[in-house]
Amino acid sequence: MHIEKRKVGKKIKYYLAHSYREGERVHKFRKYLGVNLSSEKLKERKKIAEKLILEEIHKYRMIKDPLKFELTDKKIKDIRKLEREIPLKISHLSEKDWKLFSEIFTYNTNAIEGSKLNQKEVKDILEEDKWPDKSKEDIAEAYGVEEAIRFVRQTKEHISIELIKKIHKIVFKNSKPFAGKLRKKGEEVVVQDKSGKIVHEGAPQNRISFLLKELIDWYNKNKTKYPALVLGAVVHNQFENIHPFTDGNGRVGRILLNNILIKHNLPPINIDLKNSREYYKTLKEYDLNKNLKPTIELYLKEYKALKEKLK
Repeated sequence: MHIEKRKVGKKIKYYLAHSYREGERVHKFRKYLGVNLSSEKLKERKKIAEKLILEEIHKYRMIKDPLKFELTDKKIKDIRKLEREIPLKISHLSEKDWKLFSEIFTYNTNAIEGSKLNQKEVKDILEEDKWPDKSKEDIAEAYGVEEAIRFVRQTKEHISIELIKKIHKIVFKNSKPFAGKLRKKGEEVVVQDKSGKIVHEGAPQNRISFLLKELIDWYNKNKTKYPALVLGAVVHNQFENIHPFTDGNGRVGRILLNNILIKHNLPPINIDLKNSREYYKTLKEYDLNKNLKPTIELYLKEYKALKEKLK
């Protein structure tokens, strides 16, 4: 990082500048420090600006670095063994099982995002077309999630930008005007918890398409190399880091996860509402430390719970 000076009349404006190379692309970061600054004030503001630039670079690198991870042959072997021990087989799921899974998944994946429908109401909506006196948006999204599960069961496609937009459109076509559309210029995402603390910032809007393409390229390059649990976890967690839509990223990400699992002959997975806090911790651990272990452990835990529910 270096100080840039610009003379404007009798004034000198100071900036802290830094260039970050990504392949053949160079990204320029510049923070305004002030005008006619003393050496002490310049030093003070430079320190603050350095931190801001590093935080901004982190947003740019959040996808690039974790996708470089490599698993040892032993790790891959261990995870494949865990997959064989999953207490469900996709080939054993009947249409009745799929119907029950769709109801369970629809309730939980929407409830995690704030839907007020309870599990019985979701069942009544999907089985009997019976509407409770609740938000029409919540009702529309119950139908949407169930339809999206049917869609990923039928499609042969693993992952693409068009597939991602299609899933979003199916889920939100009757509840959100931006269904199926990626964030537009100026639409940035900040996720806060109930106390107002920022827990996640989506990738800059102008990076969305680039990062999604990079994720898709990573998947296509590694889809025969890594176990399905790893592929699903990376795709899901990276997708949530990017946050390509103004809203609905959690639900699309969990449906995308199931599409990856299904395509590799693993059963679908449900993230239970009661485990939502643990789920968000796994995302945070991956974001900060590039650690997939908590995510995979949660998936295995959820498989055991789903086995009980499908009895």
